[in-house]
Amino acid sequence: MKVVKRDGTIIDYCLDKIEMAIKRANNDVNDEDKVSDIQIKNIIKYIENLHKRRMLVEDIQDVIEMRLMALGKYQLAKAYITYRYTRELIRKSNTTDKSIKELIDGENEYWNTENSNKNARVVTTQRDYLAGITSTDITRRFLLPEDIVSAHDAGIIHFHDADYFAQNALHNCDLINLDDMLQNGTNMNGIMIEKPHRFLTAMTIATQLITAVTSSQYGGATITLTHLAPFVRLSREFYQKKYEKRNLTKEQVKKFVEEDLRKEVIDGVQTFQYQINSMSNTNGQAPFLSVCMYLGETEEYKEELAMIIEEVLNQRILGMKNESGVYITPAFPKLLYVLEEDNIKPKSKYYYLTKLAARCTAKRMVPDYISEKVMLELKINENGEGDCYPCMGCRSFLTPDRSISLGNIAKAKNYVPGKGKYYGRFNQGVVTLNLPDIALSSGKDMDLFWKIFDERLDLCHRALKLRHERLSHATSDVAPILWQHGALARLEKGESIHELLHHGYSTISLGYAGLYECVKYMTGHSHTDNGKGKEFGLKVMQYMNDACKRWKCEEDLDYSVYGTPIESTTYKFAKGLRERFGVIKGITDRDYITNSYHVPVFEEIDAFTKLALESEFQKLSPGGAISYIETAHLENNLESVMEVIKFIYDNIMYAELNTKSDYCQKCGYTGEILIDDDLEWYCPNCGNRDHALLNVARRTCGYIGANFWNRGRTQEIKERVIHLDNKED
Repeated sequence: MKVVKRDGTIIDYCLDKIEMAIKRANNDVNDEDKVSDIQIKNIIKYIENLHKRRMLVEDIQDVIEMRLMALGKYQLAKAYITYRYTRELIRKSNTTDKSIKELIDGENEYWNTENSNKNARVVTTQRDYLAGITSTDITRRFLLPEDIVSAHDAGIIHFHDADYFAQNALHNCDLINLDDMLQNGTNMNGIMIEKPHRFLTAMTIATQLITAVTSSQYGGATITLTHLAPFVRLSREFYQKKYEKRNLTKEQVKKFVEEDLRKEVIDGVQTFQYQINSMSNTNGQAPFLSVCMYLGETEEYKEELAMIIEEVLNQRILGMKNESGVYITPAFPKLLYVLEEDNIKPKSKYYYLTKLAARCTAKRMVPDYISEKVMLELKINENGEGDCYPCMGCRSFLTPDRSISLGNIAKAKNYVPGKGKYYGRFNQGVVTLNLPDIALSSGKDMDLFWKIFDERLDLCHRALKLRHERLSHATSDVAPILWQHGALARLEKGESIHELLHHGYSTISLGYAGLYECVKYMTGHSHTDNGKGKEFGLKVMQYMNDACKRWKCEEDLDYSVYGTPIESTTYKFAKGLRERFGVIKGITDRDYITNSYHVPVFEEIDAFTKLALESEFQKLSPGGAISYIETAHLENNLESVMEVIKFIYDNIMYAELNTKSDYCQKCGYTGEILIDDDLEWYCPNCGNRDHALLNVARRTCGYIGANFWNRGRTQEIKERVIHLDNKED
């Protein structure tokens, strides 16, 4: 018999533990209330005669209490219950202490690999993790019901970011309203920040604002370069006045103005890039920042915006120097390039920027691409108009704005009546559903599958409502930069943020993972088969959307289906499935499960077929989704990159290309650092295996990671097939 412990792990049944527990309780009662050794053995035999294949620890203890009372040993039963309760308290109190010690000693595998952009050995990160361990402990013991904690521990669901949940004022992702803060002034630490008068100043202030904002939340954040473009014009006007005063010719004035302006744009972008990558927020990391490049957001400042976009791309192509002074691929900021009529056609005015973006993608894995054409078809606001806007992080998309008719509930100073508003909106949090666990729990019984699906959806729904309810008690005072000074709102001091959690102003996300394994187990087919498997996969996706729609109508909360990145959780889910259901070929025999709706990484498929197929599933993941293709080294094959980009524009809302650009500090090798059969990274040139001397960048969940990964994610990276190579067919 197997025994399921409280943390979800499964161990072999051990009768000695039962015998020891009863004997310890025996020591606390009078002789007439004790049980004999023979009676103890009979209790153990009774448990074994139940012939259970698997029992929960709690169920075994319940049986012991029942048998003691059946023997009339009520005082002993009471002593056993007291012993059981005491052990529970000790177990809970020791959890935090042990985790903290392991973190400090560098021995905790979870925290060492929890986030591929965080180094758990650095004191600033450790400080955040120490707070996170405490928050997780409080969350588990006091803030969540036992069934949600148990489901989380077993990998049935994942309650994200429990390490921040103890504070009732923290939320997930943001679309920062940088325009309002820069144009109308803001406040940091009680210091007034007035509107800057030059581009370089605006870029410096922007990095400070981003660091402050991301210190007040825990997920990704996004800004748009459109909000910085007006300050290029202010700088131009500054130089124009400067040189006109010198009685120069018009040609000379124009020449010097353009030279100085170009220099300032270069300096401003460089300042921005260096500060974002070198500054740490209170989460012990560089801000998880995405930067949107969308020419269609402005007509008035389009030329200035194009200048900034060009320089951002040029500097990202160059990269940033590592400790050895070699240019490598930086993790941040993530770049989002919007494809539109003005930049996608060879004869369009800004086609040169798209070609530059293709060079950047081939060299540095960014930018990612948003199709304005597809997005305008999918994201329809309450006025019946299509809107195009960036994700608020790596993949978290807001649902179309339903708050237009409500007016300016955030009291933003740049509010435009009757127009969809996206900057200043945010996400309340995520709870993720393990789809393969639903399938395996059903034993391929289709009726039972949908019944269990409903139960798990209810579990996630209750967990999500707890996230919302905890956040709903916050007032604007808890994070003034967010709620009072323009990043998300301009509320009064002490004012509740409650209204901003409703009416479609913010989202709350039902995550999901492992669609492939779920479909494969239930139908015997991949969801990529364009037949039975795909049909069932789309039905599963629609089922989650229907649930979110019901909850949204009942509660006026913007629930949305979110394709979870599950960076480290992919390993946790895989281990949980194997412990609960054993090794099932093609389902639980790997140390990871497939992200969201993606084609499994090991399935042979070409780039265009993959993107076209995934676009159908991406439509049913409105709260968050991104598709990708794995490519060979394509710096000398930009024509292929451009073909993929054009295909994205016509077929899918949001996609990226994963290239390789690694570096070995020991021998100077540049290319792809490899993974051996033991899942260890090594340089193919000199064999170096020292992580400290290897610069490896891989996209693992939307963002680029650069601090290595846990065993499950490393196996997933190793097994990725190439969807686009340099071979001629």
